This record gives sequence, structure tokens and C-alpha cells, in this order.
Amino acid sequence: MPQTERLSCPAAPSLAERYAATRQLSEALVAPLSEADTTVQSMPDASPAKWHLAHTTWFFETFLLRDRLPGYQLSDPGWSFLFNSYYEAEGDRLARFGRGMLSRPTLAEILAWRAVVDEAMDRLLDNSANAFLIELGIAHEQQHQELLLTDIKHALFQNPLGPAMWDGPISQEPVPQHGPAEWHSHPGGISLIGHQGEDFAFDNEGPAHRVLLEPFALAPKLVTNGDWEQFMADGGYRTASLWLSDGWDWVRREAIEAPLYWRDGEQFTHAGWQQRDTDAPVHHISYYEADAFARWAGVRLPTEFEWETIAQSDNSDEGNQLDGARPPAPRGGLSLFGDCWQFTGSAYLPYPRFRPAAGAVGEYNGKFMAGQWVLKGASCATPRGHSRPSYRNFFYPHQRWQFTGLRLAKDL
Repeated sequence: MPQTERLSCPAAPSLAERYAATRQLSEALVAPLSEADTTVQSMPDASPAKWHLAHTTWFFETFLLRDRLPGYQLSDPGWSFLFNSYYEAEGDRLARFGRGMLSRPTLAEILAWRAVVDEAMDRLLDNSANAFLIELGIAHEQQHQELLLTDIKHALFQNPLGPAMWDGPISQEPVPQHGPAEWHSHPGGISLIGHQGEDFAFDNEGPAHRVLLEPFALAPKLVTNGDWEQFMADGGYRTASLWLSDGWDWVRREAIEAPLYWRDGEQFTHAGWQQRDTDAPVHHISYYEADAFARWAGVRLPTEFEWETIAQSDNSDEGNQLDGARPPAPRGGLSLFGDCWQFTGSAYLPYPRFRPAAGAVGEYNGKFMAGQWVLKGASCATPRGHSRPSYRNFFYPHQRWQFTGLRLAKDL
């Protein structure tokens, strides 16, 4: 065999192959769940697993099949009301807190609907004019795969029996990190931030623009459970001077004493209650908690621009556990992707010259740019290949049911 042939890389999966793999993964994630499991909604921020399957199907049926496939008829016009999320341009919809009341349609009916939509989508997958919307739909469903996992974890946590979603090794949890102890320093200067290139990205990742950075350093590892136990032992949750005013009000109002899913020496996981690993990254914390910890440690949270600048030169293959494989060891010793979304000190705001897309899909990101904070990286529940250095996740400062952690930064 010629050497060039031995070294050749396999062809990248086609759009049709990636569409099929994404749709199949969503259904594989609900396979261990009962009908009741897929219907329950534990809080307004979360949605039932069955609703995630339906909403992602509604997205393809609405924005592609209805609008771009001549003669296509909606499977059930009433489902447009049930499974629209927040698209005002698509009309009235079920209130978010009522999603857990949908005992009908059944899980079997939703899976059958998905099959109908997938068969119809075959006729659109080869048309390049549809490529961007299909890419958006795939990325959208990948986001809902992560939400499905974090939402069902929150729902199972409400059960005093602490039931497991699946048995065996805990795959959907951050793992201990091993690497250099030296902080990754940067001299500052002008950095080009935002998505660059022709491949898919969300609109909030651009336009690319320049920022001026002062000299800084980024911690080599995420803050661990053991670090957090020291913060708690030192009275971190009882010391008002460590907290933003809104954060301190939240701590007292909600009686917050530890990260979500913690109890003495244990944490709740998709495999039920497990012993807490002090070397694993702390997760399920809010922005308020991350900011208080950084202040206690005498440093700060990185800005999204600092984090992205380091990630551009140290971009490991960011992966997760959904396909059963951890990402390879990153270049330069940093592990920026694959365990926890990392809070930054940056408010979620539009970049210079930002313009949302035309039509209903323009509601996807832009209208949420108020009162939220940017997180970077990816978590153990993020589908492999979904994130990138320019990716901007965002949550309100009190939310912590996602796999959210922190990496520290300091000025030089």
C-alpha cells in the first residue's frame, strides 16, 4: 500500500450522515427511561425528555419541511402549539411550566412522528440551499441532548430513592484532571475574537472583532471538589464580603450551603448517589458561587476574550462521554473542553456589528442578550464536536442545573 494511502484521513461524514447520527443519539438517550420518566418536569427551567424529542422534531418540520418541501402537511397542527419553545413569530405556545402536564401525545407517538419527519427530510438533505438551516437544526438538537441529560438528572434527584438513569460506570460526570501546575500566562495585546471561517457557527459567535487584552494568566485546571470543600470549611457561604449583593440575597433566600446535588461526602449523578471525588472538577454551581470562590481565592474569573484567546492556540478535541470516549490529551497541558462549562466574568452581550438572522430563526440567540453570563468550553454532556473556542453558552447568574464549573484567572 502506498504511504500516502496509509496516511490518508477518512472522509468527513456528510450532512445526511450527521443528521441521522444526531437524531439517533437523541432516541438512544431516552432508551433507559420509562414513559413516566420522559413526562416529568421538575422545574420551569427544565423540560421533560419527551418534550425535547418533540421540540427538536418540530424545529425540522416547521423551518424546513413546512417552508421548503412542496406539498408537505403538518403531522398534527396542534403539536405546533405544544412544542414551540419561544419563537414569537410562530404564534402562541404552551407556557413553559406546563410542559410536564403533557401525558399525551405518548412517547411512542412522538417517536413515530420523528420517523415521519426523518423520512421527509431525506428529500431536503442533498439540496445545498437548505444546508445552513439543517446545520442549525443539528446544532439545535445537540443542545437539547445536553439539556435532556441535565433535565432528567434534576428530575430524578427529586425522588427520595435517588434512582439511577443507568447502571455501570459513571460516564456523564467530570473526571479528575492531571496536568501541569503552572498557570498559562499571556502577554496581552490585540486578539481577534469570534468565529472565523466558513464552517457552521451560531450568529452570536460573530462577527469576528478585535479586543485589547492586558497581561493575564489562566489556571491550568478547573477548580475541584476538594478546593470547594476548603471554601466551604472557611465559611465561604457565610461570609457576605465574598459575594455580590444579588448573590448574597440569593444565598440567604434559597438557603444555599453547597453546590447542587451535594450531601455529606456524596453527590447525585445519572448513576444515582455516588461518593464524591475530591480531585474531580466542581460542577453544578452558579455564577454567584463561581464569583465568590474567585474572590475568596484572591483572583478572578477570566473574561470570555481571555479564555477564547488561550483556546485558539490550545484547542483540544473537545468531546464528551456521549460516544463513550474522552477527548485526547490537549496540547500545552490545558484541558479546556469536555468536563464543565466554565463561567467567565463577561456579560452576554452582542459583538460589534452583530445582526440576528432574518425571520423566526433570528430569535435563537439575540433576544436573550440581557442579564446573562457567558460560559466557555463544553461539558461531559455536550455532544462531541458541538463546541469550539468561539462558542458562547449563556445562563442567568442563579442557574446551576447544568454542568457548570470554573477556571480561575489573574492579572499579571
